[in-house]
Amino acid sequence: MTISGQVKQTAASLKGIEATLDAIIAIEHNQKERQLLKQNRAKIQSVAKNLEKRISALEFEEPQYKGF
Repeated sequence: MTISGQVKQTAASLKGIEATLDAIIAIEHNQKERQLLKQNRAKIQSVAKNLEKRISALEFEEPQYKGF
């Protein structure tokens, strides 16, 4: 697997983690735990956003990886 493929796979995994955290937040009753989960989701979202920027840069630098 290429570096671009690995980066895109990591981005997809992060989106899955976000979805899982959202599901857990929806069923969590403890407010303190919900807040902690929301903080962690925000961190994951930040990493995912930075990774998406890197994917765009990779695709610009190496057009053959676009769409993979």
